[in-house]
Amino acid sequence: MKHISSIIIAFLGVIVGILLAMTVYTMAFKKRVCNVQNKNWSKIDLVLDQLDKNYVDTINHGNVTDAAIEAALAELDPHSVYMPPVQLEKAESDLAANFDGIGIQFNVPNDTAIVLEVIAGGPSEKVGLQPGDRILKVDSLNIAGVHYPQDSMVRHIKGPSGSKVNILIGRNGEQIPFEITRGKIPLHSVDAAFMINDELGYIRLTKFSRTTFEECQASAQELLSLGMKKLVFDVRQNVGGYFDQAIRLSNMFLDKDDEIVYMQGLHRKKEDFKADGNGLLKDVKLTVLIDENTASSSEIFAGAMQDNDRGTIVGRRSFGKGLVQEPIYFSDGSGIRLTVARYYTPSGRCIQKPYSDDYQLEIYKRYSEGEMLVADSIKVDTSDIHKTVGGRTVYGGGGIVPDVFVPLDTTRASDFFIACNKKTTQMRFASAMFDKYKNTLSSIDDFNVLEKELDKMNIPSAFRQYAAAKDGITASQKEWEETQSYLIPQLRALIGRYSKLGDNAFYKLYMSVDNTLQKAIALDKKS
Repeated sequence: MKHISSIIIAFLGVIVGILLAMTVYTMAFKKRVCNVQNKNWSKIDLVLDQLDKNYVDTINHGNVTDAAIEAALAELDPHSVYMPPVQLEKAESDLAANFDGIGIQFNVPNDTAIVLEVIAGGPSEKVGLQPGDRILKVDSLNIAGVHYPQDSMVRHIKGPSGSKVNILIGRNGEQIPFEITRGKIPLHSVDAAFMINDELGYIRLTKFSRTTFEECQASAQELLSLGMKKLVFDVRQNVGGYFDQAIRLSNMFLDKDDEIVYMQGLHRKKEDFKADGNGLLKDVKLTVLIDENTASSSEIFAGAMQDNDRGTIVGRRSFGKGLVQEPIYFSDGSGIRLTVARYYTPSGRCIQKPYSDDYQLEIYKRYSEGEMLVADSIKVDTSDIHKTVGGRTVYGGGGIVPDVFVPLDTTRASDFFIACNKKTTQMRFASAMFDKYKNTLSSIDDFNVLEKELDKMNIPSAFRQYAAAKDGITASQKEWEETQSYLIPQLRALIGRYSKLGDNAFYKLYMSVDNTLQKAIALDKKS
């Protein structure tokens, strides 16, 4: 918060500076008056015309236009935005479920990019890249050992389909050059899907892309074939995406004519969206996990499940973004996303939280006011009362309030754990363990086999030695005993991610210290 306060003070200083600088020189020149009609946009045209005719220097029309558009949209709501061509292209590719590239997922635990996953069927797999490979060069650019920014690495590696890129890889002490022809790479929105026990399945959805429904359908069919009768559906940290995918996902769980959502705006008539009754998971018991970063399409899904009494919502109040953004494109490659309507849950709750002067800092306010720790601190509008299909009371005020609250766990952060987090010791340790056990880990595609191999690695002792030797971080025996119960599962998850099981291994190994997921499992056992 100290950092935020500094930013605010600096911002206010800039504003004061601007106001002080606005001393208009009127003594030597005749006052110029332009006729303004406030009922239309003529004033903007007049201002721009005066700039062209009278400004002292040459004007960059593109920059001025962009600034004017951004300022105009900022007066409307926090989510109506202008996007220049590069930004628009990135936003579109993030949701389109594919991009042009070489087909790898990598991380930078220290100062060198390490390949975590080679996407099946992608260009990198075809030429022989492997998990654990170090990326040393991209074309002639050295990116290893120089703390090169990760987003810049991505920009150099990505490129249009059919183009070529030369990658120099470090593997087992050797340097191996690869020439890779870029292609279309699928981006998955389902991070993980596995069975927690004989009847309870788990699906984690990270966004709503063009392929979300197909991915969820395929994952659900696989879990049903393994005996799933109950499902935990995780949309924590899911900030949304395509509206139609939220409708199709909701439809999987609801009976015919159950209402999913409706939207309405000044220039948009009320439009209802209902289930067709053909969903694959209508008879599967459902629990939905949400948190403060669950937003937009994720809230449509969670709200539909809650208002139809279809599933139990577990976690913390969602973000509260319930505005319909309509994209409008311009011929220069730029565009705007304009708010044209609001979303309402079946009971009539508006998902959108109120606008405020500190709207962008609202999540920080939740922390400071105790909402993340105590259910009674959750702010709801008690005058905005609604009823679910089964007659339960739910309130408006923005976001989806969970049926079962799970607070943030702030008791686990020992000094040793915090010090390791600061230096990403856990991630670098996992990479070192993969180097040591690469031949074994790379071949594992069975979870039980993976657990047995992890048990053999003596991870607690190995990590303490690594943290002390590499980062100078040590823990007393008492501090270690307090820390290891949640640190060791994290380490096992990070190492397991290097197996063929990928993120499925990570989330399954990590779930023992995931309080929200453990609450959902406990509720399932209790019922």
